[in-house]
Amino acid sequence: MRERLVSQDARRAREFRAFVAGAAGRLLHTATLLTAEAPADNPRARRLLTLSLAHTYACWDRLRGEDPYDHARQYLAGRYARGAWHQYGGFGRARPHPDSPLAVLGPQERLILVLRLYEGVAEEQTAALLGLPVERVRTICDRATATLLHPPRGPAPAVVRARAATP
Repeated sequence: MRERLVSQDARRAREFRAFVAGAAGRLLHTATLLTAEAPADNPRARRLLTLSLAHTYACWDRLRGEDPYDHARQYLAGRYARGAWHQYGGFGRARPHPDSPLAVLGPQERLILVLRLYEGVAEEQTAALLGLPVERVRTICDRATATLLHPPRGPAPAVVRARAATP
C-alpha cells in the first residue's frame, strides 16, 4: 500500500514537472502582460505565476482530463482580477511600468485584451470567467485594441507668442 502511494506521488510530481516545463514560460508572460511590469523586473507577475502553479498542483489529481494549462490560466486571471479589485477599489489604474506595451490600459482592459488576443480565449469564456456580459467584454476589448493602435496623445505643446518688434 505504501509503495503504491509513493509511486503515485512520484508519478504526480513527474507529470507536474513536465507541465511546468512546458507552460510556465507562457503563463509568466501572460502574468507579466497583466501586471504591465517590465519583463526583467516582474515580482507581481512571478507571484501570480507561483500562486497559480501552486493551486494547479493542489488540484492536480482532481483535474481528471481537464486541461491543466486552462485551469492554471483561469486561476491566474481570477487572482489578478480579485487583486486589482481589492488593491485599487475596483478596476482602477495601477501604476504600470512605462516600458510595458500595455501600460496605457487599465487592469480590466489588460485582462480582457490578454485573455482574448494573447491567450485566444473566446468572448463567451472570458465573459463567464469574469462574470460580465459578452457584449461588455466585446466593448472593452474593442476599446483596448483601439487604444493600443491609436494611443492617446500627450498634452499639446505650449504656444509661444512672438513679441512685436520695437521700431
